Order: sequence, then structure tokens, then C-alpha cells
Amino acid sequence: MEFQDEAFVLSARAHGDTGAVVELLTESHGRRAAYVNGGASRRMRPFLQSGARVVAQFRNRTADQLGSARLEPVGEGPSALFDDPLALLGLNAAAAVVQGALPEREPHPGTFLAFEAMMNTLAFPDLWPAIYVRFEAGLLEDLGFGLDLSRCAATGSMDELIYVSPRTGRAVSREAGQPYADKLLKLPQFMLGAQAGVGEGDVRAGMDLTGHFLEQFVFHALNKPLPPARVWMIERLTEAGRL
Repeated sequence: MEFQDEAFVLSARAHGDTGAVVELLTESHGRRAAYVNGGASRRMRPFLQSGARVVAQFRNRTADQLGSARLEPVGEGPSALFDDPLALLGLNAAAAVVQGALPEREPHPGTFLAFEAMMNTLAFPDLWPAIYVRFEAGLLEDLGFGLDLSRCAATGSMDELIYVSPRTGRAVSREAGQPYADKLLKLPQFMLGAQAGVGEGDVRAGMDLTGHFLEQFVFHALNKPLPPARVWMIERLTEAGRL
């Protein structure tokens, strides 16, 4: 089987003396692993960083076999972020979450587009952390675990939605949730629409929210913890006063 697809590199590890096994998020064929001949070479190494965009030509003999791929770089990739360690942490966290959460070889074009959109915001320090939260919310939805933030789970009201049930992922209004506020997750208003601003503490609340459901619905089922790269990103953003 042979095919060509646009892709982002998620990770790469050396394999043998000269090659590398590369994990890719493709536009139309989902998460794919492939052997890249010469992937350990100095020439190829810059193209195998997390977030690098490539055109990949895949080839494998059978559907369940690790195939091979030839990669052609597109654009300058993550090298433009080398002067911004926090943005690189955001990129690595997103790549690790995608690699850990997506089943292999299952098409998820929505996740590809969300990853692409997030990549395009990493050069804007004040913007990308909130977009990262929306990226994870979109990933949950793409996997069938979308949050229902349209109306209050208890009353049906669409007003003053400020909580989320940690069990169901449904929004709860201020009035209905007040007696149980210590047991509910905070719903940052920027997750309800683009017109809402990002207030103090909102991004941290958003990361707590999406992290809870990624852990509960996705990673727990796979018997895996949330990726360490995501934990490091949150720690560094907190230290930098960005959360």
C-alpha cells in the first residue's frame, strides 16, 4: 500500500545505525508510525522535530506492518520558536497529547486542523495558551467525548454558565451549581465563545478542565497518565506568571 499525505511530526526516535521511527499526525490517515531511512542523519534531524510539517510518502506491504516513509519538509517548522522556550513546551505538550490519545491509523482530520491552528498561534505569547485549551477541547470532541457547554445540565438555562460537572462534562449555571461549587469544575468564559475575553486564572481553569476529561475519558482507559510534557508546560507557565 502506498499513499502521500500532509503531516506533522509528533516524535522521532533513533532506530538502528542510521534510521528513525517517526510518529506522524497526517491530514487524512490519522496517526501513523513509519521508519525513515537516514532519519538519524544530521541533514534529516531538523525535519524530525515535534511540530515540523512535512509531506510524507508512505509505503508498507501489509496494513498491520510498520511501513516506511520519505519525508519532504514544508516551511521552516518549529525552528522559528527556538527563542521562545514556553512556546516550544506548548508545542511538545500538544504533540505528546495527540500521540498518546489518538488511536493509530484512524482518520481524525479535525484534530489535524486543530493542531495546525494551534501551531499558527505559538508565535503569539499572549494568545496561544488559551488556544491550547480550545485545542484540547476539540480533541476531546473529535474522540467522541465533547463537553456540552450549551446549557445548564440541571435547569436547561443558557445564562450564567460558570461550572462544569466533573462526571458528565455538562455545563452548570451559577444558581444551580452554587450549593455544590466545591465539587464542580470552573468554566472559563472564553470557552463559551470567541467574543468572551480571557480573565485572570481562566487559562489555568481551562487546562484543569480539559486535563480532567482527557485523564478520565481517554488516558485512564488506555492505562496511561497524562503526558509529562503537558505537566511540564503547566509548571513552566505557572512559574512565568502566565497562568
